[in-house]
Amino acid sequence: MNIRLFLTDVDGCLTDGGMYYTAEGDVMKRFCVYDGMGMVLLRKAGIACGILTSENSPIVKARAEKLHLDYLYMGVGSPDRQGTLTKLDAAKRICDKMGITLAEVCYVGDDVNDIDLLMAVGLPCCPPNARPEVKAVPGIRVLKTPGGQGTVREIADAILTSLK
Repeated sequence: MNIRLFLTDVDGCLTDGGMYYTAEGDVMKRFCVYDGMGMVLLRKAGIACGILTSENSPIVKARAEKLHLDYLYMGVGSPDRQGTLTKLDAAKRICDKMGITLAEVCYVGDDVNDIDLLMAVGLPCCPPNARPEVKAVPGIRVLKTPGGQGTVREIADAILTSLK
C-alpha cells in the first residue's frame, strides 16, 4: 500500500449519517474520537489528510481545524448544486498540489456522490452502512466498523500497519 493522501467524506463516514436538530433549529453532529486519532496518526506518519463534503458546515470546519487536517473542501460533489466542483475534481486538485497520483490516495465514501472518486483512487473504502451502489464499486474495501463509530480509524490502522 503506497498511500500518500487520505481523504474522507463526512456524513455516514465520520458521522453515523444522522442529523441532530435542537428545538431552536441548530444542527449537531457526533464525531468519533477514534476516527480523529486515526487521522492524527496518519499525519504523524507523513500521510496528508483531508475532508471532502457536499456540505458547507461550520461544524465540519471546526472538526477539520481541531484535527489540523491538511485539506478541507466543502460544498463539493453536491448532487443538488449543478456546476459545483465534484469530489473527484477536488481530489485531483489536491494531488496536483502534492505532486502525486490518484493511485496514491485512500478515500472513504458511502453514497452515490462518492462513486466517481472511489472508482479513481488506489484504495477505495466504505463503511458497512454504505449504499449498495457504493459497495458495488470494483475493488472497494468494505470496512467492518460502521460510519461514525471508528470506520476511518479501522482503515488508518491498516495503512499504518502496512508501513511497518
